[in-house]
Amino acid sequence: MAMRTHVRELGCVACEELSELGAGKEGWLVNDPSILLTLDSHSHSLALANKSLLLLFSWDHHHHYTPIKIRPSLSPTDGYISALQFLIFEDLRVLAVGTSNGYFLIYSLEADLIHRQMIHPGRIIRLQARGFKHRFTQDASSEEVCIVMPGVIARFEGSVIQSLLQRWLQESRSLFWGQKLQKREPEDGGNSYGRLAYQLWNVSKFGSCVDASITGIMPPPLMELQSRQRYYCAVTIGEDAVISAFRLSEDRSRSLVGTILSKVVPATFSTISSFSKMIWRSGQPSTGKSEVAPQPFAKASPLTCLKDHPRKGQKLTLSPSGSLAAVTDSLGRVLLLDTQALVVVRLWKGYRDACCLFMEISSGDIASSSSASYEQSKSDYCLCLAIHAPRKGIIEVWKMRTGPRLLTIQCPKGSKILQPAYRFGSSSISTSSYVPLEVFLLNGDSGQISVLNSSVS
Repeated sequence: MAMRTHVRELGCVACEELSELGAGKEGWLVNDPSILLTLDSHSHSLALANKSLLLLFSWDHHHHYTPIKIRPSLSPTDGYISALQFLIFEDLRVLAVGTSNGYFLIYSLEADLIHRQMIHPGRIIRLQARGFKHRFTQDASSEEVCIVMPGVIARFEGSVIQSLLQRWLQESRSLFWGQKLQKREPEDGGNSYGRLAYQLWNVSKFGSCVDASITGIMPPPLMELQSRQRYYCAVTIGEDAVISAFRLSEDRSRSLVGTILSKVVPATFSTISSFSKMIWRSGQPSTGKSEVAPQPFAKASPLTCLKDHPRKGQKLTLSPSGSLAAVTDSLGRVLLLDTQALVVVRLWKGYRDACCLFMEISSGDIASSSSASYEQSKSDYCLCLAIHAPRKGIIEVWKMRTGPRLLTIQCPKGSKILQPAYRFGSSSISTSSYVPLEVFLLNGDSGQISVLNSSVS
C-alpha cells in the first residue's frame, strides 16, 4: 500500500539487452559493484554500464525505443569504465565516462567519441556535475564538473566543456547531407577539439579518500583578503579519516621558483621534444600514443579531520546548495555534515549499506491551494533526506535539519535510488513552475522505474 501511495510508476526498461549487464539473476543490479547508473529525467533516459559496455534506455511508452549500445575502445593502458555521468546542456546531451586509469571520455548519444583526455594516473571514482551560487564573490553562480580519484580532485568549468561540445556540434552540422561524422577513436587521442583546461588538487593529507565533493566557494585566508583568486572548500571521506576538509586554491604555486618551473620546464621540454622529432622524422614512425604529462597539483590546505577508528567513510552526498552533506560509514550510521561550519549536526544509526539522496517535498500549502494557475516556487518545498536501507527493505524520508521522519516506503530488494543529472544553465531557464529535486527508484529485477512523490499528503 505504501508503494502505491508514495511512489509513482513511470515505465519499464526491461529488455534483452540488459542481459549483457547481468540482468536475469536476482539482485544483479545491487550485487555487482561494477554496474553504474545515471539518469536524465527531462528526456526520460537512463544509462547503465559495466566495465566494458554502456547501454542507453528510454522509459517513454509513447514510442518504441531500441537501447543504444556504446562499447568504448579501451586499451589495457586506458583501463575499464569506472564512472558514468550525463552532461546535459541546453542544446545537447552527452555521456561522460571515467576509466580506472584516469582517462576522461565524452561520448555522444550516437556512440561517437567526442573527447578523450588523461586527467591523472589512478582510478576515477566519481563524476559529478553541479552548479552553486557564490557567497563570497561578485559572480552570481558557477557550474562545474568534478572528477574524484583516490586522494585527488579535478575540476572543470562547465563553460569550458560546453564550448568544446559546441565546436563539435558545429562541425557535425556543417558536414554535407548524408555524410556521417567520422568517429574519433582513441588512436587519434580524442583531442581534435583541444584539451580541456582543469584544476587539480592532492587531498590525500589524511589518507586516500573513497569519495569527495567540492561544496562551493569559501572565503580566502585571513592574510589574503585582497586576493583575486577563488578558493573552494572540498570535503573528503575515507578509511583513515571518516571526514576531512580542505581549502583549495586556484594557484598551482605561490613561489617565484615554482612559477618559473611551471612555465619554463614545460616550454623547454616541448622544444626538446620538437627538436627530437625533427631529427628522427625520417625514421620509423612510432605506433604508440603520445600523452601529455600529468598536470601539477594546485595548493590544498587542510582545514579539519575526523578520525574515529574503526569507523570508515563510505559514501558522500551533497545537498543542492552544498551547505549540507550526508555521509554513510562502515558502522551503519548516517552523519549530516554542515559544510560551512564543518561540524556534524545530526546522526542516524542502524542503516548498514545505506544510500542517501537529498530531495524536496511540498510543505503542504500546494495541495490546499485551489487556484489552478498557482505557480510553485522553491519556498513551497522543504529540503529532505531520503535514506535507502536495503537490509530493511525501506526508504525513509527525513526533514532537514532537525525535522521528523515524514515517510517510510517499502521497496523491493534489488532496487537502487537515483538522482537526476544536473542540467547546465537550468538557473537561467524560465519555467512556469518550479521543479523540485526528485528521487527515482529502479527495480533491477523487474526493470520498473518509479519516482518518489514530492507530496506527503
